[in-house]
Amino acid sequence: MNQSTHKIVIAVTGASGSIYSKLLLDKLSQLKGQYLEIALVFSDNAKEVWKLELDNEDFKNYSFKVYSKNDFMAPFASGSAKFNIMVVCPCSMGTMARIASGISNDLISRAADVILKERRKLILVTRDTPLSLIHINNMKTITEAGGIILPASPSYYSKPKTIEELAATVTDRIIDMMGLEQKTFRWNEK
Repeated sequence: MNQSTHKIVIAVTGASGSIYSKLLLDKLSQLKGQYLEIALVFSDNAKEVWKLELDNEDFKNYSFKVYSKNDFMAPFASGSAKFNIMVVCPCSMGTMARIASGISNDLISRAADVILKERRKLILVTRDTPLSLIHINNMKTITEAGGIILPASPSYYSKPKTIEELAATVTDRIIDMMGLEQKTFRWNEK
């Protein structure tokens, strides 16, 4: 599929790691032209964690269309809307469990269910440690269903000097997995 026809859902849950969702949304704002549409949905806890961790309410300032977590009339609640990528960043273990179990009790879990059933790209940016066997089995279930588990595990190859640069090593991997083009550190390239 041509990159400019991507229709993307970004979901933000209440797991710790609001810096990842902020940097991802910032980067996507800069990559206009590589996607047709971005839809945004926050859990209630996501907004509270963002305020706590980042000391701001900048989640209100993005130009993307925002949908309520209970808006089952959102276009991406149905496969016919042809949204082809969904990223849950950060993804709580509870959200991941609901997705793995096929429980569509809010827009985030419903949209993920749609993405999986339509064989489209679902990326869950998990942010928890340690993991229980339940978490690992849920990750296995989602992977077997075609989803991608992308743990928020920063890399140090690029020698990041700030928290933002360190977190960007994760968000740049998300952008790569989405299939979008960006300028970023590449292993063994100058």
